[in-house]
Amino acid sequence: MPRNRVRLTQPLVRENGELRPASWDEAMTRAAAGFAPLVGKEHAYGMFSCSKATNEVNYLAQKFTRSVMGSNNIDSCNRT
Repeated sequence: MPRNRVRLTQPLVRENGELRPASWDEAMTRAAAGFAPLVGKEHAYGMFSCSKATNEVNYLAQKFTRSVMGSNNIDSCNRT
């Protein structure tokens, strides 16, 4: 990581077009609320996972996509 870049130490949320610091609970609640309208809509959500990730990470990605989001739209570049 370049030295002139500062890492985030807490989540940021957008409010009135500006980013502001937020608690993890608020950030996760907002993220869940953003995904809520997509749950169960087959063609509204898709996941692309990386072939360089571990089998466990790819398994969690497909489990989340199928079980939580209700979509079978998951793919990775494992074939190449």
